[in-house]
Amino acid sequence: MKMFIFRNGIIEFDKTPVVMGILNVTPDSFSDGGEFFGAEKATDHAISMKNDGADIIDIGAVSTRPGSTSVSVCEEIERLAPVLHNLAKTDIIISVDTFNPETAEFALKNGANIINDVSGKFNPSMAAVIKNYNAGWVMTHTCNVPSGESVEYPYGVVSAVNAFFDSFVADCEKYGIEKEQLCLDAGFGFAKNTKDNVDLLKNLEKVIRPDIAFMTALSRKRFIGELTKTEKPTDRVAGTVVAD
Repeated sequence: MKMFIFRNGIIEFDKTPVVMGILNVTPDSFSDGGEFFGAEKATDHAISMKNDGADIIDIGAVSTRPGSTSVSVCEEIERLAPVLHNLAKTDIIISVDTFNPETAEFALKNGANIINDVSGKFNPSMAAVIKNYNAGWVMTHTCNVPSGESVEYPYGVVSAVNAFFDSFVADCEKYGIEKEQLCLDAGFGFAKNTKDNVDLLKNLEKVIRPDIAFMTALSRKRFIGELTKTEKPTDRVAGTVVAD
């Protein structure tokens, strides 16, 4: 059976999908920027999502929306610290969305179980943190370019995503990180135009691995807005449901 092993926990996959609830503790995220920017609001929302059926809560302290403002590692940690402090007292499986090894180590020391990494590259410093804490590592195909930018794929986006996954998994195995600790994310909305996103969605079975956890992050993405002619992210729920 396919499984995802992470710090202090394990998820075994059967026919029931695992749901990740997104908690943005930033003032400028694309769909809910500022709405939960504060420890108490964020904590209440995380618990609410857990009660509504979310299996994992993913906390992001740095926005990845197109044109977002970068923040320092210190500020990222300052945003995360009070929320982690509160949620570590619960039974919630905590994922932290970061590409900074220093932030990842802080998060794992303070209650996180999984690191959700959108860097789009194998970073030995991040790998060392993952291995040291036996953490789960979600890796996203982004070509290491900012959200909203696209690149050319001479052999097609499916081929590019597969090549990246092959390389990342091989690097992890060489480093001593087990496949069961990995979760692969095809990176909808990252380094892809609308056609690329649609091609990838139609061919997901070609990039999903039988022995490695796989995640699709589609919620309210811009390409869904372009296809459904809905400008506001909050109006893209129906499109998201259809895509899922």
